[in-house]
Amino acid sequence: MSIEPFSIAIPQEILDDLHERLARTRWPDEAEHAGWNYGTNLGYLKELVDYWQHSYDWCDQEAKLNRFAQFRADVDGTRIHFIHVRGKGPNPTPLLLIHGWPDSFYRFHKVIPLLTDPASFGGNPEDAFDVIVPSLPGFGFSDRPHFPGGMKSLRSAELLSQLMTGVLGYQHYIVSGGDVGGRVTRLLALTHPDQVSGMHLTDIGFPREITFPPDVPNPSPSEGRFLGSVGMWFFQEGAYAALQSTKPQTISYALSDSPVGLAGWIVEKFRAWSDCDSEIEKSYSKDELLTNIMIYWVTGTISSSARLYLEDAFQSAPQLSVGQYIEVPASVATFPKDLTYPPRELGERFLRVARWTEMPRGGHFAALEEPELYAKDVQEFGKTLKQ
Repeated sequence: MSIEPFSIAIPQEILDDLHERLARTRWPDEAEHAGWNYGTNLGYLKELVDYWQHSYDWCDQEAKLNRFAQFRADVDGTRIHFIHVRGKGPNPTPLLLIHGWPDSFYRFHKVIPLLTDPASFGGNPEDAFDVIVPSLPGFGFSDRPHFPGGMKSLRSAELLSQLMTGVLGYQHYIVSGGDVGGRVTRLLALTHPDQVSGMHLTDIGFPREITFPPDVPNPSPSEGRFLGSVGMWFFQEGAYAALQSTKPQTISYALSDSPVGLAGWIVEKFRAWSDCDSEIEKSYSKDELLTNIMIYWVTGTISSSARLYLEDAFQSAPQLSVGQYIEVPASVATFPKDLTYPPRELGERFLRVARWTEMPRGGHFAALEEPELYAKDVQEFGKTLKQ
């Protein structure tokens, strides 16, 4: 398993092609006074694309990302891209941070300095972490598996286990994730409890994983209310998941050919799943939204990332860690505007909950939206594991 330094360097012809496509956008119409009720708002997307075309500076964002030490390693035939920043403290704890969809490794760029060098932000150097932030297979600058099963979360968990132990030489580590990253986190803890000393989650599972296929016997009133809300969530928000779990290739043609189409597909989720009171730029700047979109665009990974949904859809409950009790100590930080806001007693049915924090604000992309809250919670969990 070889490892090599890596820097992001997107050829100019890809950027030129992007700007030509933006200039040739064929815009749809929109129902009067639609707002965001029909999907991504036309007026806002035109504003964002105008900024993308005339003001956004990818080269500047690329340079900022390249300030982090990045690498690619060949792990069982798949090249995995990852950031690896050593902690500035007497005994940093290894910490693996795993993103989901439709975000990327960029989700964690704000928390890396908070976690690796807490003394610079008024913290204790003894709380420092060695931080490892991979791009999941099929995302960003990692390889895009084309063989059946290459995108499933169980395989990602195994590759990241090998990355942490076989490539980087860590015997034990904490792992944190949300969304798909939360699923991979749980699978790592389930399949490699000898490696994972603790897992930090920003959700206890995607709604489908909680309610299907296992039943929840004798639910409490709060569990019943939560489980009843999951069906409504899917009715209102789940069309993308239904499509990507059944026919991901069909939508991939449009998203791979049109940068505006890709932006519309992703931005709507960032707005809906964040604590922004319907004003998306209360939570993220245009630069932040576009940099995440650009990582999909310049790497051509929207199609492979969508395939993960279909490949996981055909996994059995054990292969998704659903319904199985995980013995590794778990810390759960729930954010009020996340996709779901489960009660603690539901999490305790299948997690060894050592810490449960109900955050005052924030949503699905917590490390990007509320980096201080997220980093502090991870640090507090790390302290409990050292006791």
